[in-house]
Amino acid sequence: MKISTKGRYGLQAMEVLKDNYNKGPISVNDIAKEKGISEAYLEQLFSSLRRHGLVNSIRGAYGGYELAKSPEEISIGEILDALEGETDLANCQDPECSANSPCRMKNILDKIEDGFYEVADSIKLSEM
Repeated sequence: MKISTKGRYGLQAMEVLKDNYNKGPISVNDIAKEKGISEAYLEQLFSSLRRHGLVNSIRGAYGGYELAKSPEEISIGEILDALEGETDLANCQDPECSANSPCRMKNILDKIEDGFYEVADSIKLSEM
């Protein structure tokens, strides 16, 4: 599995918010400059993160974004789910494979997918 730019850039942006936790909001412009990511793209990412309750948006001259929860309460899995959406690592391409009659490969891919999410959910943003 390869995490898309949404996931990678989103994790980088969340790392900046983690580093500024309890110091007030940080502007998209500042994050964009620090990480070399376009502001417009970051706004799209923050929109998804906000909808999933991971960040708060603060309006005004000194506004920006801040974490909605402590870094210890946010998992990497939550961030990736918010940005990547439902991913199906075990998307078997065998036309004979189905939920009622899975092939052997699907069973293996399901185990890999379960392991990936178990690990991603166990790592907290505070560990970055």
